[in-house]
Amino acid sequence: MNLHELKPNESAVKDKKRIGRGLGSGKGKTAGRGYKGQKSRSGDNRVAPYFEGGQTPLHMRVPKVGFRSPFKKEYSVINLSMLEKHFNDGDEITKETLLAKSLIKKGKPVKILGMGEVTKKFKVKVDAISSSAKQKIEAAGGSVEILEAAGE
Repeated sequence: MNLHELKPNESAVKDKKRIGRGLGSGKGKTAGRGYKGQKSRSGDNRVAPYFEGGQTPLHMRVPKVGFRSPFKKEYSVINLSMLEKHFNDGDEITKETLLAKSLIKKGKPVKILGMGEVTKKFKVKVDAISSSAKQKIEAAGGSVEILEAAGE
């Protein structure tokens, strides 16, 4: 037996379904596509999942809400409880020392919030601080310095 003599088994190969070749074929006339409509037409008849058949789409029916201020200041916030946990008595707390201890991410100004208690004296130099945090630090004998931003 040679390669050119090899043939598949008789039942292994089906004939291609010939559609639209006369009524007697069983797949004539509409060729299995049903009557009329987008899916019966030739060409790519798929439609985007968000298409609603010509009805006004949802994203246009829902009202616009709000806006994003281009002037909003986003701070890296840190609470007093974290300062108490990660710094010793008499330490100076700046953006650099907070970055070194991975307590904040780079690129944003730093703001200290007043959650937690302070028992140690800190020298704090940050961009912003809440009034309660400032009171707690000063009550513990520490000092607070607000840094002036270069662009203001």
